Formats: sequence, structure tokens, C-alpha cells
Amino acid sequence: MPQAAPAPARAGSPTEVRIPALDVASPVVPIGAPGGVLTPPADPQTLGWWADGSRPGDPQGSALVTGHTVSTGGGALDDLEQLTAGDDVVVRAGNRSLTYAVRSTEVLGKGDLARRAEELFDQGVPGRLVLITCEDWNGSEYLSNVVVTAMPTGVRR
Repeated sequence: MPQAAPAPARAGSPTEVRIPALDVASPVVPIGAPGGVLTPPADPQTLGWWADGSRPGDPQGSALVTGHTVSTGGGALDDLEQLTAGDDVVVRAGNRSLTYAVRSTEVLGKGDLARRAEELFDQGVPGRLVLITCEDWNGSEYLSNVVVTAMPTGVRR
């Protein structure tokens, strides 16, 4: 399995993501995407935030968070595809918590994801959160990805 590329933290870096509907509360570490490949941290319970993109709470851009799905269970984002519109995602960043509401959940084949990457991970859109993980294990590889897009609700906890 490829290793995540650690990146330096910066002010406002996310440190935790909670997804109440899935009973997820996971730490977040900053990661890079050398060669355009975003690899989650090796620990399946730890999420990675793309440090070269927007931060949660930024007024513009996609704050991209990724994590593992484990075919036998134990990955923080194993059930990401079960999120529905309106479900909350709470991101801890610095001394604040930001609440997002799920807008869409999509399962995309690897080719579809590649074709739509520019749109899905756009840094010019109004601030939003994008969660991504693998899906559809066939016994040797994952055939697709789950992409959840969530918009800020304005609620700070």
C-alpha cells in the first residue's frame, strides 16, 4: 500500500472529523499529494486533509479530507456511502468546531472520478468540505470511490 505524504500543519488545520450518523470521530493529519496522488494515512482510523487545498472554514475552495475503507471493517470511512443529504459533519480546526451539512453522496467509478476531479476538488468554489474514500472491493482492489460534498451550516460549536 502506498504511504501517505505527510505535510506541515498550518493555522486552522483540521485536527478531528466527527460524523454522528456513522458514529465516527477520527483524528486528522495534514497530507500532501505528490504526483497528484492523494493517499490516506496508513492508520485506517486516521483521516488525511490535503494541506495544499483550502482549510475547513475558508470562504472559498474545497477542503479535502480522505480516509481508508477496510474491506474487513475497521476503517473510519467504511460506511461513508450511507450519508444522506442533511447529515452533519463536524470538523475541529484550531479552537473551533465547524458544522457542515451533507449536500450529496456519490459513488463514482475510478474513471468517473478522474474525469470529474477538477470539478469535485475545485479550489474556486464557495467554501465546502469534500470527503473521499474507496468503495466496491472485488477481492483484490477497490473499483470506485465515495465522494461526499458538504456545505457549511454556519453553526460553530
